[in-house]
Formats: sequence, structure tokens, C-alpha cells
Amino acid sequence: MKFRLSLMMFLQFFVWGGWFVTLGSYLGATLAASGSQIGLAYATQSWGAIVAPFIFGLIADRYFNAERVLAAAHLAGGVLMLALARSAHFGAFYPLLLLYMILYMPTLALANSVAFRQLRDPSREFSTIRVWGTVGWIVAGLCISYLFSWDSPESIARGMLRNTFLMCGIASLVLGFYSLTLPRTPPAADPAARPELRDILGLEALRLLANRNFLIFFIASILICIPLAFYYQNANQFLTELRVPNATGKQTLGQMSEVLFMLLIPIFLNRFGMKITLLAGMLAWAVRYVLFAFGNAGDLVVLLLLGIALHGVCYDFFFVSGQIYIDSKAGPRIKSAAQGLITLATYGAGMLIGFWAAGKITDYYAAGAAHDWKSIWQFPAVFAAVIFVLFALLFRNENVRYVK
Repeated sequence: MKFRLSLMMFLQFFVWGGWFVTLGSYLGATLAASGSQIGLAYATQSWGAIVAPFIFGLIADRYFNAERVLAAAHLAGGVLMLALARSAHFGAFYPLLLLYMILYMPTLALANSVAFRQLRDPSREFSTIRVWGTVGWIVAGLCISYLFSWDSPESIARGMLRNTFLMCGIASLVLGFYSLTLPRTPPAADPAARPELRDILGLEALRLLANRNFLIFFIASILICIPLAFYYQNANQFLTELRVPNATGKQTLGQMSEVLFMLLIPIFLNRFGMKITLLAGMLAWAVRYVLFAFGNAGDLVVLLLLGIALHGVCYDFFFVSGQIYIDSKAGPRIKSAAQGLITLATYGAGMLIGFWAAGKITDYYAAGAAHDWKSIWQFPAVFAAVIFVLFALLFRNENVRYVK
């Protein structure tokens, strides 16, 4: 059973990581998209995240087996991926991508649901299953760079990145059919256990905002998503434009470091407290973008690699530690509502603003097909630094012990 669930997670994130990282490079080089259009394309992730709880919470969780909905979403998604590979201009590409992400984002929760329902002790066993999702994302990046060389400057110029959609479309179809073989995961038998709209929107958790510390954390979580969007949208295009060899493969250093720093979260929380851990994550964003601003593909390429490797600190120390903080503040009765509220606020509002801002700033510093990347990266660096300072001044430390 663990092998079957691990394979499900591997394919789930292979499908996503195989096209998402290189999307900016593909749109800019192959479809001649502007920075604003690339921002719109990446923002489909946010729209999918906003719609996902409604699809999963109000439909899948009530009327259909999770594994059947997972199969249907990936089979339809595979067809859309193949159609994306054939799209010749952004006007045709964007609506297909939006529909795809509306279908894909609910599958993240569906895959988790299937895994949780089949494990005897999810609190101990799930992490060993979920890590294979990260491995899937890494393998997709390594294949693009080192197996197929689709992200080399010559291949990009020939439109070879289009093949990433073919690869992921086939993988999505495989996962769709594979999902039909997974154990039955029916809706909750007790209607009272099925989520209501207020739970999905996290309305019950709104009262947590009356707590000053939680309100500061909530606002900071939204704001830090703005510099986060710059990385998702621009990093691969930036590296390939600088002609960094095997850029997509090198970006998997971020996922590798994510696994490593996940193991360090308990140490940091127990030794330094929640505030220092969150601040470390915020500071890492500012440092990362400074490294990007001054690095190059030659003698200073190490700065770029360090910036990529900081992803583990950036993501784990703020977002994963933040989830632990939310659980500690919300308590067992409304923890799901609190997590739903913060997800809608960050991946919804925060990322939408971030992708819009990244697109506008990237366009402003564009000169034909080239960009003034040093100036572009200074914006998220300064923004993250300002959030860091304000959070350090306003947020009071809380001792939240992490017990794995």
C-alpha cells in the first residue's frame, strides 16, 4: 500500500513540476508573451487554489469517491496538457491553462485524502509518502535538463520546451488510469463530518484575527507571497536568459534543500521559538533576491546556486512553520477552517497580487527579448526586507513546541 501511494504522489508532482518551472521561459521565447501575460499564466495557480476547496469540499467530499474524482481530473488534465502543446499563441493557450489548473489544484487535496484514508497512522506515515511527491518534482526537472536538454538556449530557440506539455500530458493520463486502481475512498459516511461552505472559506477562523499576533502573522503571510511570486514566475526565464547550463535541473536544488530544512524545523522551533524561525524564512527571501541580482553565469554562478538552494529556508521556515503556528493558535475544533482561511489568503490574494506585480515590473525592465534582471530582483528583495523589519518589530515571540 505504501508503495502504491508513494507512486501516486510521485506522479502527482511530476506532472506539475514538469511544466510549471519552465512555463515563463516557454511563454517568453516560444509564444512571445509579455511579462504581464506570463504573470496571468502563473496566476492560474491562484485561481485554481481559490476554486479547489469548492470542488473538493462541496462535491468530491459529499458525492463521489476521492480516487474516482482524482482519476477524472487527471484524465481530463492530460487531454488539456496535450492541447496546450499545440497552442500557437497566448490567446489560445491561456484559457486552456486556466481550465487545467482549476482541475489540477483540487487533486492536491484529493491525493492527500486518498493517502490519509489508507494509512493506519497518518501522523507518522504520511511524511514518508509525501516526500515522493518532492522526488517526482525533482525527477521532472532533471529529465528536462539532463536527459532531454529541452531548456538549453538552442532548444528553447527551436521551441523544444513545448515537449514538457507532451511529457506531462502523458504522465497525467498515466496517473488518471492508475488512480482507478487505487483503493476505494468513499465520502464520509456521516453527513455531519462533511464540510460546510463556512468551513471551506474558513469563516469560523476569522475570530482569530482579533488576536494581535495572529493578525500580524496573517498580514505578513499575504505580503510575503508577493516576493514568492517573483521566484515562481521569473527564476527559470532569468537563468536561461543568462545562459546558465541545465537551468531547470539546477533549480531542483531548491526542492532538495526543502527536504533537508524540513528536518531542521523542530530544532529551530524548540531552540529559537516561532518568531526567529519565521524571521529566518523572511530574511532568506531578501537574501535570495540579492544573490540573484549580483550573480551571473560565469565566475559568480555560485551566487545563483546559493539563491536557489535557499528555497528550503524560504519555504519551510515560513510556510511550514506557519502551518504549525496556525494549528497551535486555532486548536482542534477550527484548525481546518484556519488552514483554509490562510490558504485562500496566501495562494489566493497574495499570489495574485504578486504575479500581477511581477509581470508589470518585468515588462518595465524589458528591452526586447532581454531584461534588466538586476533591477527586477531588487524589488522583491527590498519588499521582503521591509516585511522582515516590520514583522520583527510588531510580532511577539511565542514558544510553540514542535513534536513530530
